[in-house]
Amino acid sequence: MVEAILSDIDGTLVESNWLHAAAWRDAFAVIDIPLDIETLRKQIGKGGDQLIPVFVPWWKRPMVEEPLKTYRSFLFHQDYFAQVKPFPRVRDLFLRFKQSGIRTALASSTDKADLDTYMKIANISDLIDETTSADDAARSKPHPDIFSASLHKLHAKPTSVLALGDTPYDAESAGKAGIRTIGVTTGGWSRQELLDAGCIEVYQDVAELLERFDQSALTHYGPR
Repeated sequence: MVEAILSDIDGTLVESNWLHAAAWRDAFAVIDIPLDIETLRKQIGKGGDQLIPVFVPWWKRPMVEEPLKTYRSFLFHQDYFAQVKPFPRVRDLFLRFKQSGIRTALASSTDKADLDTYMKIANISDLIDETTSADDAARSKPHPDIFSASLHKLHAKPTSVLALGDTPYDAESAGKAGIRTIGVTTGGWSRQELLDAGCIEVYQDVAELLERFDQSALTHYGPR
């Protein structure tokens, strides 16, 4: 049995990836960078510090990066946040973690205030031991900072925990911190794409992970 699970939240526990993509689309349009939802969805999972350089040339970034992040946040909260919904059986899965003695941490590139709201939406605030957000890390995913900060808060070793995420950036970020990742396809990435990114197993969603809990890496994983 693993000691702790370090879980992403956007696209993993709540349905929000396409909403974030829409907010980024609207924000980029203001600076005359037209982008479609799917192109942006494939970048969701990164923080703005890693997403913006994909589309904005280096010489332009100092002028637009902070205003763009601020405007995107405004748009997301004004137009899209109210549409965020939890995926089925999220609370049941975290109850199972608690019953199994597995500690829980949320490891997300989102801001702390939004993370607190997400926990309320998913109805898991009372089941989380630690949280790590963009406020705790110098660099967002796919850098390892957020997962490293989670390990520090839990006083845990990388080999005694697993990550749970929905994007290749979760697997890459966790892997750089020495942590293996369980993937779910609810963020729009395929099973094969997540396996190729380094996930050790992939489920359709957290409900399937709960159904197969006893056969999953959660109960059949040991130090490497």
